[in-house]
Amino acid sequence: MRVLITGGSGLIGHALSAELATTGHEVIVLSRRPEQVAGLPSGVRAERWDSRTGQGWSSLINGDTAIVNLAGESLSAGRWTAEVKQKILQSRLNAGQAVVQAVQAAPVRPSVVLQASAVGYYGPRGDEEVTEEAPPGSGFLPGVAIQWEASTAPVEAWGVRRVVTRSGVVLSLNGGAFLRLLQPYRFFVGGPLGSGRQWFSWIHLADEAGAMRFLLEHPAAQGAFNLTSLQPLTNAAFGQVLGRVLGRPSLIPVPALALRLLFGEMSTVLLDGQRVLPSRLLALGYQFRFPQAEMALRDLLKK
Repeated sequence: MRVLITGGSGLIGHALSAELATTGHEVIVLSRRPEQVAGLPSGVRAERWDSRTGQGWSSLINGDTAIVNLAGESLSAGRWTAEVKQKILQSRLNAGQAVVQAVQAAPVRPSVVLQASAVGYYGPRGDEEVTEEAPPGSGFLPGVAIQWEASTAPVEAWGVRRVVTRSGVVLSLNGGAFLRLLQPYRFFVGGPLGSGRQWFSWIHLADEAGAMRFLLEHPAAQGAFNLTSLQPLTNAAFGQVLGRVLGRPSLIPVPALALRLLFGEMSTVLLDGQRVLPSRLLALGYQFRFPQAEMALRDLLKK
């Protein structure tokens, strides 16, 4: 299978590229500046796109092609000013528009489009166990996720199988939100954020990439899938596991007010959560490599 990945030079895109290339797939990363893309896995190449249209890359699509749309401005790039919010949303809508245009212009339709999303789709849910059947929440993050997911929906009218992946916090030492959580523990000042009772739905980077490959390769996979581990934990409980693996305490709480003053509206990512379960992924037969938090953290931190 030929796999075209938008946002392929980012944390998840790089891991997915390696996962696919080592299992025999042809992988092409789409970039606005392909000549500047470095460190791609062996066998992966970069091609140009403008992140807004299908011009110049629709010709790469054939009947055995998958398109993976990961592109979008980082949620943690800075405080959520009106301008930053607009960039977060518009970058995702532009990328979705480009995918739809490319599929429409291609001489042959691709076999599948995988559209990235996030568990922020559900909004804060308290202690509720959240499966793919749960309705979306309200507010900025759910609103972005709803529109992001819908941005590539038109391809379904052309008979293209479409998968939507709602990812939890991806655990990796190569980037992402986990690094920010990890740093205080390295300096013996780790502890719960806010009340610590908010749920923390996570997934090891290897399972993020592995589950995406599984869904691309599985013809029965269609619709929304939660990409989270089998063991969501409260923020405090996850911190205790992290502290144990590192041999550090998890005792010093960070008050919710301090986080709100520091990050503004973006603090909702840290202070609100969802207890998300990967029900449809399990039903389809995916086998997690790192189903438990301690196992995942020991692999990352080699403890």
